[in-house]
Amino acid sequence: MFLMPIMAFELTADKDAGLVSWLSFEQAVKSVEVQQKKIFIDVYTDWCGWCKRMDATTFSDPEVAALLQDKFYPVKFNAEQREPITFNNYTFKFVPRGAKGYHELAAALLNNQLSYPTVVFLNEKFEIIQVLPGYRNADEFLKIAKFIGEDHYLTTSWEDYSKSYQKNPNSGD
Repeated sequence: MFLMPIMAFELTADKDAGLVSWLSFEQAVKSVEVQQKKIFIDVYTDWCGWCKRMDATTFSDPEVAALLQDKFYPVKFNAEQREPITFNNYTFKFVPRGAKGYHELAAALLNNQLSYPTVVFLNEKFEIIQVLPGYRNADEFLKIAKFIGEDHYLTTSWEDYSKSYQKNPNSGD
């Protein structure tokens, strides 16, 4: 695992899926000022079938939704939104490319590896904890989100965590 500082940014939520109460990035930033929590960002596009499947299955799973609400400020970010986003005196803009384009914030969050879906975990200082490209089913995502959300990543290797991981929250993992 690594921590990598990123430029600060602001974002508007434009999507609601399942049981997760998605916030705009601006709302998440303000919330961190009141109560420290990590930020989870789902970077998606409207045309991405796997993004829609993750909304319908993974993020709609009650245990996943509860963990995201409890341990993170969950944010949705459309990687092709055209509205500029200003954070920390820098404005991220939409960059036209062919028939579509991409948002500079998506490029910054994903280290210019634009693939969807990709999820990003940030700490309370807006530093990247982990960037995970690709679809994850509910069980796989829950394991990863617990590893990060419950701070296991700070003291335990992924390999050791994986060996001892049990899905049941009452199991003492």
